This record gives sequence, structure tokens and C-alpha cells, in this order.
Amino acid sequence: MYSEDELVPLSALQHMAFCERQCALIHIEQQWAENRLTVEGELLHERVHSAESEGRPGIVVARGLRIQSRRLGLSGQADVVEFRVCGGVEERGSVRLAGRPGWWRAFPVEYKRGRPKPDRRDEVQLCAQALCLEEMLGAEIAEGAIFYGQPRRRWPVAFDAGLRGETEELAGRVHALLASGKTPAAVYEKKCRNCSLMGICMPAMPGRAGQVARYVERQLKDAKGE
Repeated sequence: MYSEDELVPLSALQHMAFCERQCALIHIEQQWAENRLTVEGELLHERVHSAESEGRPGIVVARGLRIQSRRLGLSGQADVVEFRVCGGVEERGSVRLAGRPGWWRAFPVEYKRGRPKPDRRDEVQLCAQALCLEEMLGAEIAEGAIFYGQPRRRWPVAFDAGLRGETEELAGRVHALLASGKTPAAVYEKKCRNCSLMGICMPAMPGRAGQVARYVERQLKDAKGE
């Protein structure tokens, strides 16, 4: 079990899934930079969180819910958690809600500005939210959804054993990286072009190390008048 001081943001999982160096730059070196994609994503989350929680027949919607898991060492905010009524008797995965009759099942929903990714980093982030909620509520959560802004539709996500294992393994990797205090070397990939930290990371520089060294040497010689 992790202490309160050891909890890391849920977003670190997505950073790690995208790029280990990006995760280290953000969470070890405290580096950050914005680009169009990050700004649009932040604005979307702000709109979702600022809307009031609501209740309608058979469903209660909680927005910007603070969540954490001491077991995985994670904390953050869930964009939306829908509590769906499941009848008057207790069922597997159901919980009680204060001031409301019956039993309810939690259904987390994450909002993303773009399209579904070629990997599973969005699903991992949502699964991490579900694992936090399970620990807090004491009830199993079987599924959730990701709302993507460009298709403007929800994609269902089942929290099966494979996704749970991937999420827990990634959380362990994040904690190991932060404990090491070491930032991995930069390796340029196609995905680097969409990273807001590209100007800080400079992934193309290692391949030009000899040129850079010679350039620095020339500058030093010029400064000395050699």
C-alpha cells in the first residue's frame, strides 16, 4: 500500500504508455509545454468537470469525482461516473448511494478530444479509474466507456483480466521510473511529431551528436579568438 505522499497522477499512466521519456520529463523533471492538442484536451475536461452533477430517473451523474487507489499508488479525477440503478436488491458490483433507495452500479466515462488511439493507453487510463473506484466503493466495476470528440460517440470498454493486468503493470512501471529518478535517453519516432514536449525532449538530437559537438567546439574557439 502506498502512502498519500507516494500517490502519482492517473495521467502518468497515459504518459508512460505513450513514451517513457515523456513520463520522466513531466513527472521527474517537472517539464511541461502546451500545443494545440493539449489545450483542446484541457478545455474539454474543464467543460465536463464544470457542469453540475445531475440526477434523472434510473441514473445519477457525478462529474470531476476525486478518486485514488492506495494499492496502485494513483490519484486523480474521473471525468464522469454514472451510477445506474440496478433494482431493489443487491447485485454483484452494486453499491448503496446516500439518500437514494435501491442499489446502484458505477459506470466511469472518460472524455477525449480526438479519435480512438492505435494502442490501449486510453483504455488503460479508464481502467485505472475503475480500479480506484472499486477500492473506494468496495464493489467490482465491469465496464465503462470513452467518449471521443471527433466521432462524437462512446466506445465501450470491458475491464477484463487482460486490461486490468496491463493497467496494474503500467502503474508499477511508473512508480519504478519515478523511484529511479532517471530520465531515459531520447529516441525519435513518428509519434514524436504530436508531442508537446518535442522542443524540450529534442529526440532527433542524439543522432546528430557528432555535429553538435563540433558546432559547440567551433563556437568556443571563436569566442577565444582561435
